[in-house]
Amino acid sequence: MEYFRYGSKVLIRLDPGEEIITCMTSICEKEDIRLGIVSGIGAVNKATVGLFNPATKKYFSATLEKYFEITSLTGNISQMNGEVYLHLHATLADIEHKAFGGHLNAAIVSATAEIWIDLVEGSADRQLSEKVGLNLLKF
Repeated sequence: MEYFRYGSKVLIRLDPGEEIITCMTSICEKEDIRLGIVSGIGAVNKATVGLFNPATKKYFSATLEKYFEITSLTGNISQMNGEVYLHLHATLADIEHKAFGGHLNAAIVSATAEIWIDLVEGSADRQLSEKVGLNLLKF
């Protein structure tokens, strides 16, 4: 993993075998990033994506293991209980151009990943909403 900070933006390059969430969390901690916008592309060979069912307030995740292009990685960075909170979604395409996606819980880079963080001044916290069943932004 390598990254460089360009003023209010951070450009990250991840290498084969690195896990996206772990690396991004580490960078956010090192750089004291409390609020930001994420976008990225790349390639993975294992990813866990999820979908929240609001009727049951339960999360359903699936681990996909084959070669995928990350056609879109998007999301935000905030804080919860003083810790980095990544809320990322990904769309992954396979060799047959079938797309899979959802909330990104984990992903292992197969070739590279190029991720931008656009830093936002200030911070936003999260709090569990009993009504919704998710950790919602708290202003």
